[in-house]
Amino acid sequence: MTAGLDPDYVQELFAVFGPVAVRRMFGGAGIFAGGTMIGLISDDIIYLKTDGEGAAAFVREGCTQFAYMTRAGERMVMSYWRMPDRLYDDPDELAVWARASLSVAQANQAVKAKPRPKRSAPARTRRR
Repeated sequence: MTAGLDPDYVQELFAVFGPVAVRRMFGGAGIFAGGTMIGLISDDIIYLKTDGEGAAAFVREGCTQFAYMTRAGERMVMSYWRMPDRLYDDPDELAVWARASLSVAQANQAVKAKPRPKRSAPARTRRR
């Protein structure tokens, strides 16, 4: 499918979208736009971040969701989907998908960064 997914190749692939950084992590790499992870690379396959609403587009393309096995033998499914093969040859369309991934990732960051309401301390009882 590709000539190898070294960082230079990935940066060139996403050039129409804008600058991306590729950082090694775990057994693969993350694809970051402005410090926000929009995709990941595993076994030379690019996966893009999406949400439940956006997943339908990936399903229509026949793409699969990224999953891995934990040390405990559990199958973990993440919110990243295999990038459609046609996007490797269509940088303009890839930019559209990457922008959608960035939007989802930023929305997720905003939810995580939202301060949680403080819980009031439980009433203490006096011991006699």
